[in-house]
Amino acid sequence: MGGVGGSAEQVDEQTADCQARLAFEVLANRWDSVVIFTIAAYGPSRPALLRTRIGGISAKVLHQALRRLEHNGLVQRRPYREAPPRVDYALTEAGQALLEPMRMMGAWATQYADAVLDAQERSTAASTTDRTGRLNSAVDVPSPG
Repeated sequence: MGGVGGSAEQVDEQTADCQARLAFEVLANRWDSVVIFTIAAYGPSRPALLRTRIGGISAKVLHQALRRLEHNGLVQRRPYREAPPRVDYALTEAGQALLEPMRMMGAWATQYADAVLDAQERSTAASTTDRTGRLNSAVDVPSPG
């Protein structure tokens, strides 16, 4: 199996075990990493302040992201006994530990984004239309959005 991905045993462990896939699924939503980085940068934050700092995110989408991150053990919801009621969100140990891998993924994206976009364009351009007008492609091209 070549030296690119490590030994066959290591590769088998990662492909057979859902733990490796779980790491990517945890951040599959586009807002989750933004919320994590914002809490990391500013510390524990209330939802309204997170919305202001992030910008462009609705209250509903932020609420969904926070619930998802809490469900995955990456943020902790901290309610306060005050009037009016107040809650803020802080990163857990697991959330903190995810920051460096996220930074590495960001660096990869910065380095390879143009190459990925170029490959997607080439793949789309290589798709042909057959006589019936159906798209004929060697790959399943996901629709945008």
